[in-house]
Amino acid sequence: MPSPLRALRHRNFAYFVAGQSCALVGYWIQQIAVSWLVYKLTGSATLLGVLSFAANVPVLLLAPVAGIWADRFNRHRMMLATQVLEMLQAIALAVLAYGGWIEVWHVIALTVMLGLCVAVELPVRHAYLLELIGDKQDLPNAVATTSLVANCGRLVGPAVAGLLIAWFSEATCFLINAITYVAVLVSFAFIRVSPQQIAASHPPALRGIADGVLYAWRSVPIRALLTVLSLIALTAAPYSTLMPAVVHEAFDGNAQTLGFLVGAAGCGAVCATLFLASRGNVRGLLRFILSAALLAGCALVALSQSRALPLSLALMAVIGGSILVTSVSINMILQTIVEDDKRGRVMSLYTAAFLGVVPLGAMLAGALADRIGATHTLLVGGIVCLTGALYLAHQLPRLRLHMRETYARLGIETTS
Repeated sequence: MPSPLRALRHRNFAYFVAGQSCALVGYWIQQIAVSWLVYKLTGSATLLGVLSFAANVPVLLLAPVAGIWADRFNRHRMMLATQVLEMLQAIALAVLAYGGWIEVWHVIALTVMLGLCVAVELPVRHAYLLELIGDKQDLPNAVATTSLVANCGRLVGPAVAGLLIAWFSEATCFLINAITYVAVLVSFAFIRVSPQQIAASHPPALRGIADGVLYAWRSVPIRALLTVLSLIALTAAPYSTLMPAVVHEAFDGNAQTLGFLVGAAGCGAVCATLFLASRGNVRGLLRFILSAALLAGCALVALSQSRALPLSLALMAVIGGSILVTSVSINMILQTIVEDDKRGRVMSLYTAAFLGVVPLGAMLAGALADRIGATHTLLVGGIVCLTGALYLAHQLPRLRLHMRETYARLGIETTS
């Protein structure tokens, strides 16, 4: 069996992962603190949806532009710039919170700032991986490894955040997140990459974006995979937005309960990532995407009915793992089949299809939760997710045929 972390043999990638492992723990500490603070100040599930919308709608609007930047400009410098801006955002939150001046509008405004940074960072990050490893054969493993790091942060961060909020305050969470970026800046000081080859001249930006969209639309596998990803983002992923309200409705819990539930989702995601990282290539991933979509829908339905915390923890692990398998498997396939000169633009569409659609689902889920309750909203999301997964099952033979043709053209022997 191939080593699940074989991409770490590349020096630049190892430095990058070391820095990101610190920053992603800090990111999840801050995310829990922000959502808990807003719910504590307002008691509104709708505002939780607004918060998620503010964090992610910049991705939907800016990611296509960021994708063409990733294909045209120095990715290393762009990544470094986004990390510095994200650190400044965390510092601003910490200062406002420690000073006792923080209000909901401050949180939402700074969340929009973070969303703008992430909207640029993610497409660049996906395209930057190839520069870090310099070996396309290890690219799927690099995707899985970065996802593993992200989900380890998702596993550790929420549990730590719950304890920090209980022992200290949300301000302490914001400060710790800001400090973690020091490790990121140090890691970038050691990274030495050969920048991508950039053409001397380019078509206008709008035409470049249109070319990327048209390329993705004409490719049946890319179009179908992005559609599946959007479905999961709209119906399943918004569960995280509702978790403070679910904790209150189902368990009458506190910040620690929230931290452990979100951490359980992270645990499931870590296990799923380890499985994906152990795979030698992308063969057979379509089966896992379908199975994961079905599992996510079933687990959401069950979670909406559960009032037992141990059962809910297990269901959260299933949900986290299922969403992770879907998103990372699609990422691995896209990174394998996309042409290098369109990598940034296609990965920006991937980012928009997932993180860009999440705020729409979050706004809808938040508004619905204030009318029918958070647990009933989870039930509706689970049923819609299951319906979409069954449609995917119906379309799977046709999609497999196109995938085989694509893999054959690339020299990958597989039965998807």
